[in-house]
Amino acid sequence: MKKYFLAIAFLVVAVAGLTIGLFIQPAAHDKNDGLWGELAKWKTDYTWVELSWEVNPQTPHWKGFDPLTVTPKYTFEGTFKDFGETENNAFAAFLYTLPGQYGTHTDFPGHFDRKGRLSNSYHIKELAFPLVVIDKSAAVAGNPDYVLSKQDVLDFEAAHGKIPADAFVAFRSDWSKRPLDNFEATDADGNAHYPGWDIEALQFLVQERNIAAIGHETPDTDSANVSNSDAGMIGENYILNQGRLNVELLKNLDQLPATGAIIFVTLPNITDGNGFTSRVFAIRPT
Repeated sequence: MKKYFLAIAFLVVAVAGLTIGLFIQPAAHDKNDGLWGELAKWKTDYTWVELSWEVNPQTPHWKGFDPLTVTPKYTFEGTFKDFGETENNAFAAFLYTLPGQYGTHTDFPGHFDRKGRLSNSYHIKELAFPLVVIDKSAAVAGNPDYVLSKQDVLDFEAAHGKIPADAFVAFRSDWSKRPLDNFEATDADGNAHYPGWDIEALQFLVQERNIAAIGHETPDTDSANVSNSDAGMIGENYILNQGRLNVELLKNLDQLPATGAIIFVTLPNITDGNGFTSRVFAIRPT
């Protein structure tokens, strides 16, 4: 009899628990909670700025590289003969041929440093940075060969505060606004003219401020006058051999504040890549 009552009691408890469970379900995750809420806030309360060029044969690129080529691999009509005349099998696909450092692109240290880090060694959280924008567009408008100096960095800090460690420092020159048919401002003698970073400025940013990356609107880290001289690409060689990222051919830096924005550098997860075309964007307070 005792066992009988125990069985009944157990059954009652089980049924009660099932009944309560039917009425008390876990609440659905509210879209305003946690990271979902943060994302919603970012999309409504902040401005998102595209910093990369569209990729096509006319995209600005370094003169040593050929333009992008696009070749149809499959066409909507052509797929019928390959996969059968069924409308569900109709699709289009293309072959894209381009150098890694094409258009807006990220240079990883291994681009210049034989032992430098390559693309797949970076965790995705290493590709988001606090963004600092040093605006020397007015100076560049008066002198296309302008070189951003250490004094320019110090003047920036006097106005905006110390550049934080692990920051991405961008040189705004408004060079991206130039006409594409003479993007490098080539003169009658065939010499290019565009601005760049002074080596002392880069040394200061690395050694004294421990920045993580630099970026600019031109196709080189160095000014054309420097990169085409006997010194060669001294600035790009330095920044990459110091294990920092170098992002070239940015645009729309004029839409960003001097400080307070966040920049994201995105690209395919390529094995042992020393650089690749990148989708770069920033989020700033509205």
